[in-house]
Amino acid sequence: MDKFDIVIAGGAMAGMTLALAIQHRCQTSLSIAIVEPFETNHQAHPGFDSRSIALSYGTVQLLKNFDLWQDIAPVATPINDIHVSDRSHLGITEISAAEVGVLALGYVVELADVGRIFAQKIAQSANIELICPDSVADIERSQDEVTIRLQSGRQIGSSLLVAADGAVSTCCEKIGLEMHEHDFEQVAVISNVVTDKPHQGRAYERFTEQGPIALLPMSEGRMSLVWCLPPEQAKAVKSMPDEQFIEHLQQRFGWRLGKIEKVGQRASYPLILRYRPQNISHRFAIVGNAAQTLHPIAGQGFNLGIRDVASLAQEIADSQGDPGSYVMLNRFRLRREQDRQATITLTSALVHVFSNDYLSLRIGRNLGLMAMNGISAVKAPLLQRTLGLVER
Repeated sequence: MDKFDIVIAGGAMAGMTLALAIQHRCQTSLSIAIVEPFETNHQAHPGFDSRSIALSYGTVQLLKNFDLWQDIAPVATPINDIHVSDRSHLGITEISAAEVGVLALGYVVELADVGRIFAQKIAQSANIELICPDSVADIERSQDEVTIRLQSGRQIGSSLLVAADGAVSTCCEKIGLEMHEHDFEQVAVISNVVTDKPHQGRAYERFTEQGPIALLPMSEGRMSLVWCLPPEQAKAVKSMPDEQFIEHLQQRFGWRLGKIEKVGQRASYPLILRYRPQNISHRFAIVGNAAQTLHPIAGQGFNLGIRDVASLAQEIADSQGDPGSYVMLNRFRLRREQDRQATITLTSALVHVFSNDYLSLRIGRNLGLMAMNGISAVKAPLLQRTLGLVER
């Protein structure tokens, strides 16, 4: 049986970032295995598909700390401004990088690009073994070790197993960790669109009575669309001919970017909050979507997961001994508690407030947006979380 100091189940963004972060923090003193069912360069890899994600300012600082940002920067598009509005109502707020005093509020990257870059770095790392394609079949834990049997029949041992294997985590299910679910009764339709006006690095969050529409600036003048709708409407919108889809989106989003000229291939996924209150167990930790999967409103989910990764990597490095010890794991648990709860509460509250057209909430949210635009003290708490500048 091959033995490693740490085994990470899941080789998408969270898992690969964790492996590279631990390597950087521990200066290659720990051996790491990543168990991943899908080959990174395979078009069907669910963790590195056609989606784009917004990396907050704080996430970029963490990636810089891990010596990863310089490789991602060439394929990243800066977010210079964020424009938040409520369809057919007065509420508008804007946040600019200049106002905050940073070069960019965040950056948009295509997951496929980051997957390719990280795979190259993993391949060059002597202390990281990528076991792919393979997956976890069974887990046995003793006092000092975790034994993992893989679907291929191979057995590997480790001091610590980290679940980074997505929202419906096989590892968490085998360990028996409880998961809470809340169905937002929305589906996200995603695509890339092209508009006749240049985006100039501006991101848009547009609240409509059906749900939020987000447009993120991308390379080559494209915008990444995330359109949240009730399930039946999402199904209808996704299957519309391009011309009809564009017309429908134009009506909902407006003309701030001029005419929407082109739409790419569409995909969709249901929006369900999945949250595991317990993010550790004996010789076991959870990061990223396996710990919590959030609604995409305000773009918090991935950035919260990277804070999980950064905290665990730092605690492992600081432990300077057994990477799966209870003392280290408990420090990680306590460290992540407040940030996880606050971010989950914020995103769920935003969905509730902005995804309906009740008169009382409509008035309240518009007053709130106008207040945020005029009073910096009101804007500050949301701005801090948007930038990812929170305690972890």
